Amino acid sequence: MPEVDATDARLLLALGEDPRASVMALSQRLGLARNTVQARLTRLETNGVLAPLDRRVRPEALGYRLSAYVTVQVVQRSLADVSGALAEIPEVVEVTGLSGVADLLVEVVAKDADDLWRITEQVLAIPGVQRTDTALALRRFVDHRLGPLLQRAAGEG
Repeated sequence: MPEVDATDARLLLALGEDPRASVMALSQRLGLARNTVQARLTRLETNGVLAPLDRRVRPEALGYRLSAYVTVQVVQRSLADVSGALAEIPEVVEVTGLSGVADLLVEVVAKDADDLWRITEQVLAIPGVQRTDTALALRRFVDHRLGPLLQRAAGEG
């Protein structure tokens, strides 16, 4: 993934403040040519710098009021198969490989406690899963954010 320069960071900050801004509005706000803004946005999208739009949708809006983190210990040779099986469970929203005792950190969403039980049973039933440990997320104190890092990259912080 390419590095984001100061101009890209300024563009991303402006887009974060007004996600529906037109290319023309962004170019005027940043003092850049419209073609420059369009080319940079295209490059950022093509290179995977911008996350998919569904990342902005809150699971609560879809009826998934519970969020939990499941640590999973996996038979090492089964890591790819287990990850693939986890991707097939719709309520699994993110899977991250870890170092240490647990191999995977799995973020799941559920409608209620019974639904969470069903999901964790599905995870346990995946061949290659040795052990799981589930922690219910009670409150989010800091939402996912990159604004402070973008401000630093833009030379603003």
